[in-house]
Order: sequence, then structure tokens, then C-alpha cells
Amino acid sequence: MIKNLLFLFLITLAGCSNGEKNSPKVFFAGQIINPTDDYVVLYKGEHIIDSAKLDEKNRFVFELDSVDEGLHHFNHSPELQYVFLEKGDSLMIRLNTIDFDESLVFSGTNSSAEINNFLLDLFLSNEKEEKTIYKEFYGLEPSEFLGHVDSLQKEKINNLKSLTSEVELSSGAEEIAKASIDYTYFSYKEKYPFAHKKHNGQKVLKNLPEGFYDYRKDISFTNAHLNYLRPYYDFMQAHIRNLSFSNCSASCEIKGDEVRNQLHFNRHKLSLIDSLVKENELKDNLFRNVAFNYLLAANDTEKNIESFISDFYLRSGNNRHIEEINNLYKGIQNVQPKKKIPNVLVTNLDGEQISLQDISKDGKVVFYFWTGTDKGHFKSIIKRVEHLSQTKKDYSFVGINIKTEDSTWRGMVESYGLDSQKQYKANDFEEITKALIIHHLNRCVITEDATIVDAFSDMYTASL
Repeated sequence: MIKNLLFLFLITLAGCSNGEKNSPKVFFAGQIINPTDDYVVLYKGEHIIDSAKLDEKNRFVFELDSVDEGLHHFNHSPELQYVFLEKGDSLMIRLNTIDFDESLVFSGTNSSAEINNFLLDLFLSNEKEEKTIYKEFYGLEPSEFLGHVDSLQKEKINNLKSLTSEVELSSGAEEIAKASIDYTYFSYKEKYPFAHKKHNGQKVLKNLPEGFYDYRKDISFTNAHLNYLRPYYDFMQAHIRNLSFSNCSASCEIKGDEVRNQLHFNRHKLSLIDSLVKENELKDNLFRNVAFNYLLAANDTEKNIESFISDFYLRSGNNRHIEEINNLYKGIQNVQPKKKIPNVLVTNLDGEQISLQDISKDGKVVFYFWTGTDKGHFKSIIKRVEHLSQTKKDYSFVGINIKTEDSTWRGMVESYGLDSQKQYKANDFEEITKALIIHHLNRCVITEDATIVDAFSDMYTASL
């Protein structure tokens, strides 16, 4: 009864588009068609504000005494999307998870619906534009590229001006909307020299027209309101990489526009972040990004990894993500060459538990990974295994399913005629992904007599 009355109250408020925000209280509610989870979780940055359980009609309600005004996001696993909230807002959503972003519609009081629908339209528009920019614009000469992206940016700014002429937005809402536009196109400009070379092989980084980077004088490294705005964060990553690449000393060993010395290059990134970024939360997030990219992708020597971590601790020893980074570092130390593969337990099709060390104790074994939720990857990886099994007969290829319902896993093994003696299921998703540092599904772990040969190889490029 109370929930039904609250929904009626919210619907009434949603129709009062010109009312004033006299109360600091915030109502955020909605209905989710074809839900994929029992809850909706509301976040401000990394912090959970509240969670709401769906009722029998798949509706949820948040009733908050007040909010820290600005950009939030709501999560209905596995999807999430922005929501901009201010004191006094009464906002409703409706969506269908089959088409999550495209079906999402906001309605509400005052300008709350207008700003949220505008931000959503920007998000959807940028998704479509990105494909065109990557396929067509990055191959253009610098002046032509600049003309196209500046035109798109101007069009979005004009749309924002039209909105503000019709609806009175708060300064915070207008700031987020403009930043969403600007930093999207700033990012494309930062990425252009590298994407252009990848597109057609031409180097343009040192021959860009005067004024190409004029927008840099307007960027902010101190605005905490933008920290979790995706276009802003993406720009910061691209900007730091660009500056590092352009300004790094010869010891980076950049040859053919490729970085050969990942240790020096990533330490240079840390130095730039430390000197440029003043906002602590943004600085911590960017430091984390550099650490994860280096530790997961560089596949560097143990000595170099230790050197990087030492430098990281000196610059960001109190980083809010330090525990997560420490765990990753320890995990990488445990899977270095010549070390025993972690003694993680998995389950065979007979329901028996067996350790990875026992599975790989005799001969050469390649562990590969799959999940029932990504059928495209599964079919592709099975074809790859079939090919390698014919060409690399001295290796045994062992599949580990890392996250699938037991019945689905068994059904897929049987349906695709996989060797039941070489298929296992992880007992604990988090345990195995952390122990073997599985950050993408093409990863494979190569062992000989239960000793690691290469824990960071790729099923499509592995040297066997």
C-alpha cells in the first residue's frame, strides 16, 4: 500500500514540470522490464548511496533525505547508466533490459528529466559517432579530421544552447552537459596521431597544424565534479599517454612509434600524473589505471615489475586502491616463469575436485578459459584449440570454465563434443581469476610439469 501510494505521488510530481524544488529530499524511482537482477544500486563515484529491491511489479524506489548534488550512476547488474541528481528532484525511469540504454526514458519534475535525457542522448549519439570516427575520420589528414570533429562538437553545443533556452538548468547540470560534449571531442584529438598511423601508416604527430591542441589550455585537472564522467576520464588517460609519448626521453626506446621500454614509459606516466593532477580522487584513479595497464599488459621481467611498484609506492603509497594493486602485484609475482602453478581446485565432469598442479604435473599443458555467457568467444576458442591440438601434438589443451551454471557447462561440453577428460569448471570465479590473473578470455597459461612457462600468453599469438 505504501509503495503504491509513493508511486502515485511520484507520478503526480513527474507531471509538475514547472514546480520549484522547495525540499532537499530526492525521489528516484522506476520500473524495469525483463529485470536481470533483484536490485538497483545507486552510486556516487565509487560509493554506494543506497540499494532498492524490485517489488512484484519490477518497480523500485529510492527516497533520500538529501543528495550530494551532481553526477551519480545506477547499477542493475550487469548494466549501469548515469543519473544526474539535485536536491528536490523527483525522477522516474522506465527501461527494458533487452535494450537497456536505448529503451531508457527519464521523466520528472523541473529540469531533472530534461538534463538526464540530454545526457543519455549524448551517450547514445557518441556510441554511433565513435564507429564513424574510427573507420573514416582517423584516416583523414589533420586539417580535414579537425574540421569534421569540430563540426560535430559545435552541433552538440548548439543542441545544449537550445535546451538551456527552453529549460532553466542549474549551473552544475549545464557544466556536466558541456563537459560531456567537450571532453568527448578532446579525446578524439588526443588519440588522432596514433589512430591515424594505425589506420594508414602515416606519422603525423610531429606535423600537426598549429593550434591542433589549443583546447588543452581549457582543460581542468581540479574539478572533482567531473571525476566519474566517462568522457572526462577517458580524455585524461589519452592525454597522459600522449604527453608521455611526446615528451619521453630516448630511454623509452620508441621505435616506429612503438614503445619498447614499458617500464620507463609507465614511470613517465606516473611522473606526469603526479605533477599535473591536483584533485586527489582523480589522481588516485589515474595512478591505478597506469598500474593495472602496466602490470597486466606489459608482461615485463620480475625485476622491472619490482622497480615499477617501488616507484608507484613512492608517489602514491596512500592510494585509495592500494590494497587492490597490492593483491594484483602479489598475484603476478606468484605466476612468474619457473614457479609452480597456483594450487587452485577445479571440478571435473564427474564432480571430483582436482588441483591445477595435479592436472599439469606430467608434460606440457596449456590452460585456456571460457564462459557460457559469451558464445561467440567460446566457438572461436574451441576452433583455435582444435587447430593447435593438430599442430602442437606435444601439448595437452585443458579448458577451464570460469563462470557458468553447472548444467549449462555440462550441456555445452556435451553439445560441442569436447574431450570430457580435458574440461573443468572453476569452483570460485574470484579465486581463479585472481590467482591466474585472468583479465581477458583469450589468456592462456602454459606449463610444463606443473611449472609455469608463460602465464601471460594469448591463445591466438602464443609461441608453443
